[in-house]
Amino acid sequence: MKITDRNCIMEWSYASGKSYSDPFNDIELDLIITAPDGQEARVPAFWAGEQTWRVRYASSKIGRHHFRSVCSDEANTALHGLEGVAEVRPYEGDNPLFQHGPVRVAKGGRYLEHNDGTPFFWLGDTWWMGFCKRLGFPGDFQTLCADRVAKGFTVIQIVAGLYPDMPAFDERGANEAGFPWEKDYARINPAYFDRADRRVAHLADAGLMACIVGCWGYFLPRMGVAKMKQHWRYLVARYGAYPVVWCLAGEGTMPYYLSQDKDADARSQKQGWTELASYVRRIDPFGHPITIHPTDCSRHQVNDPSLLDIEMLQTGHGDRTSIPNTVNSVVAAHACAPAKPVINAEVCYEGIGEACRQEVQRFMFWACVLSGACGHTYGANGIWQVNTRERAYGPSPHGMSWGNTPWEVAYQLPGSEQVGLAKRLLERYPWWRFEPHPEWVEPHWSKENYYAPYAGGIPDEVRIIFLPSFTSALTVKALGGAVRWRAFLFDPTNGGELGLGVFTPDQAGRWSLPSRLPIYQDWVMVMEKA
Repeated sequence: MKITDRNCIMEWSYASGKSYSDPFNDIELDLIITAPDGQEARVPAFWAGEQTWRVRYASSKIGRHHFRSVCSDEANTALHGLEGVAEVRPYEGDNPLFQHGPVRVAKGGRYLEHNDGTPFFWLGDTWWMGFCKRLGFPGDFQTLCADRVAKGFTVIQIVAGLYPDMPAFDERGANEAGFPWEKDYARINPAYFDRADRRVAHLADAGLMACIVGCWGYFLPRMGVAKMKQHWRYLVARYGAYPVVWCLAGEGTMPYYLSQDKDADARSQKQGWTELASYVRRIDPFGHPITIHPTDCSRHQVNDPSLLDIEMLQTGHGDRTSIPNTVNSVVAAHACAPAKPVINAEVCYEGIGEACRQEVQRFMFWACVLSGACGHTYGANGIWQVNTRERAYGPSPHGMSWGNTPWEVAYQLPGSEQVGLAKRLLERYPWWRFEPHPEWVEPHWSKENYYAPYAGGIPDEVRIIFLPSFTSALTVKALGGAVRWRAFLFDPTNGGELGLGVFTPDQAGRWSLPSRLPIYQDWVMVMEKA
């Protein structure tokens, strides 16, 4: 009998009693698992190479789980009709992904939470090509992982081998075992995913949730919907028992850079990803949230946005010129009905174009979170494509390189630490109850001036106000005359604090910042009910 802890993985291995000439394509194997409460789940198996299949399972339900195998070749008694029992016992560690369980959308749709109801703040990092051999395992991968854990990150966005910014089967996308598929897409390469397993497991053990991106969107017309379903079934089977979020594709409807008919490809991709969203939802027994990384916003990448659980955004890499589109996109996504968690999943990688430095990272974080996002994804130019000191990634298919900064330098850029400081400030408060309130301050951002204060919080409890570096005067409104407040300035560059004392608003419920900001930079002002 298999025994594991709550929310932790158990695995079964099955060897076929007969030999198949093409086992990946000839056979499908599932386990029907009945939990202690009687609920059934159909858990897909994955081909592990030769004549072997494996099944991975995890559950939050304590007690005995009964299972039986179902094989598409019912005559194969080594795979079909096998029964057994597994036991799930309490978890006694402190890893939040196992202690509180995987992530789901909270009631009301505004934020994410663990399956025990504990709110989950998404602070993501972008490692698109993190399964390739240029980011070595264990050394490089573990170094980067430890740094992100120390800074407070909770999510890693990583692509399952079918990468952006390169032609298919480009050597830069290989890992130690080659490519994820054979070159004619005839079958998967299990050895590739054996190496990827180590990385996914290490992330989970470190408390980092993997947002697994199935591929870049333009692989869909290359592979076809049927092959892409095989790809996604394999990912669900291999990684569904881990605490993950599914991202169907990166830049879902963006055609290949050198496509001869981009409009036709975009239409085909949109239809295809709609079908894939429905398929993944149907086959995933763990019910992980589903999203898609967009060219602009997730709902525009599929024909039926109700199939998506999270609204992802991509809002530009133009330094401060990307601020208007960023704010407008977050505000529009937050206003959509029904409500969904909003995450800006790609904006202004730090250092891209020799710009987008740490002050822009801070601005994007606070502008997004105070406009309705339930978290934020950071990125550093040099990490996402895994430049190394010995060899830069090089040009994309369009002929231009996005930059040569090595990942060993990029992971130490100051923006990553500073967005972590911002997250820690928010976590002092019930951030999941925050709502945008630009009207609380004067001046505040508008479509005439995006480089102005942003405000949000909980009425009569707490307010957080982001003050860009050009803020010279500020009046806070709608405070309520009978409520006393305590205020302090938070230095977003280093986490330092400067107290502003306790005050009572005037009869109109207004209060003005008593002096100029102490240093010419951006600040965050926090106001707590005293």
